Amino acid sequence: MTKAELIHAASKTTGMKKKDAEAVVEAVFAAMTEALRNGEKVTVAGFGSFSVKDRAGHMGRNPFTGEDMMIAASRRVTFTPGKNLKSGGESDED
Repeated sequence: MTKAELIHAASKTTGMKKKDAEAVVEAVFAAMTEALRNGEKVTVAGFGSFSVKDRAGHMGRNPFTGEDMMIAASRRVTFTPGKNLKSGGESDED
């Protein structure tokens, strides 16, 4: 699903004008981005949580040349699915 499709779905579901739904979606993404940049965890109940993990620099190997090289430290955003998302909406029926 693209951002445009998400905006369309939000507009259709809520009955908002597409322009208003776009503003809401943009505001949510901006708030999440800012929180993650500040090292905060973002939790959406029933969906999951986003957090930033620091990855230390380490030695690696260039797969083309076989030469050792230093891989710089970096930050990664990780997503942990919530209980409802993990279950996949499956029923108990077999």
